[in-house]
Amino acid sequence: MASKDSSQQPVKLAKTLTNIDALALGFGAMIGFGWVVLTGGWLESAGTMGAVAAIVVGGAIMAAVGLVYSELTSAMPLAGGVHQYVLRGLGPRFAFIGSWALVGGYVTIVAFEAVAFPRTVAYIFPEINAIPMWEVAGHTVHLTWALIGVIGGLVITWLNVRGVKQASIAQNFTVIFLLVVAILMIFGSITRGEAANMEPLFTPGTAGFFTVLIAIPFLFIGFDVIPQSAEEVNVPARKIGRLVILSVAMATAWYIMVVLTTSSAMGVDEIAQTDIAVADAFGALFNSQLMANILIAGGIAGILTSWNSLLLGASRLVYSMARTGMLPAWFGTLHPKYRTPANALYFIGGLSLIAPFFGENMLTWLVDSGAPSIIIAYFMVSVIFIVLRRRDPGMARPLRIGGRGRGGELIGWTALVLTGALFSVYLPGMPSALGWQPWLIFAIWWGIGALFFFRVPTGIAPGPHAGDEVLAAVEQRRRKKQQS
Repeated sequence: MASKDSSQQPVKLAKTLTNIDALALGFGAMIGFGWVVLTGGWLESAGTMGAVAAIVVGGAIMAAVGLVYSELTSAMPLAGGVHQYVLRGLGPRFAFIGSWALVGGYVTIVAFEAVAFPRTVAYIFPEINAIPMWEVAGHTVHLTWALIGVIGGLVITWLNVRGVKQASIAQNFTVIFLLVVAILMIFGSITRGEAANMEPLFTPGTAGFFTVLIAIPFLFIGFDVIPQSAEEVNVPARKIGRLVILSVAMATAWYIMVVLTTSSAMGVDEIAQTDIAVADAFGALFNSQLMANILIAGGIAGILTSWNSLLLGASRLVYSMARTGMLPAWFGTLHPKYRTPANALYFIGGLSLIAPFFGENMLTWLVDSGAPSIIIAYFMVSVIFIVLRRRDPGMARPLRIGGRGRGGELIGWTALVLTGALFSVYLPGMPSALGWQPWLIFAIWWGIGALFFFRVPTGIAPGPHAGDEVLAAVEQRRRKKQQS
């Protein structure tokens, strides 16, 4: 048998993450910056309990998807997560669609954090807005402001290239800081908040509820980083699946906590006048600008955890797609020293450096444009769960959700129906229909994907050996190219 080119078959990913590291990656990915900038709008649109209700419903949808993910992750603990699942269940072409959808969601959030970072820093240091360049949708973009986002992107990318363990150490510290901020928020709300401020509990109609609900995929994406990095988690496969479920539950509790503590500090009329509602409300609880700045520091910690986790997850997914010939082999090259998918990291990190030059309006556009792609990926994972339950009931499943009977399959159908329904709320004619800018970004991403779609190996049936057959087809294609 001919030896394989080392550039095409690099050394394996390093297995260095503990269960705490993996949980911090998943939870930290979900707790980004959205809770800082979006909560004020939620309270104005839906009321306190209307926002909580939307989070609970959205959390339940994500929990159903998380249960599906947890079983598939325990059965196939391989880098790439959704890529491996769909490849086995539906074959290469569908694997590309599901993987490209999730990469699109990841990339929008990585870019979002590159914009959110200078936005947050500017709350504490307004003087960073210097050297105006141009306007985007009525917002002036300043060079110094944009460069802060670029510097942040370079540092996060560098950390990830150095190795997943180094990135996870930084992740653990920032998650701990976030939990300290949460304790302070709860303490301030209990001791100094007022229930009267939480009125109105609900707003008339359903528009407010859906305003919160459409942000759910963006807020909860991150638990699937655990499956993407499964080859680097040094814990039993059964426990990896449990970490997925736990991370979703923790994120749901976090968002509910933020809504309740913020609304107890200020009335809706006051919140409407704030710059960043959560920070100003936190400062009001303690009558201290210093405490508001500490909350913003928590927001920065959230940015860094989400940024770090989703860059890690996106790079592993791109690496898996390159390894199976769906993207150019360049994306599948591991760093010779750190054993990380360096080229994938450079590419995704580089894309994020562009976003700050479009200004603050990119925050909303990125949230809205990434969510439909995320839901497409989750829908396909739900389909795969059902397909594999029926076609391959004997597959080893260290963590089997709902037992061997119809109970487990019902969970899959629940996740499928709920994700399909959630996608519908973005469509024209719905109360929460997206504007043209998010759909344009969505279309550009899928237009790029269409260029790569035809690289996908064909004639390979789904099944337990689909991955091996794809790798063999890629190797054969490479040899023919060398011979020619």
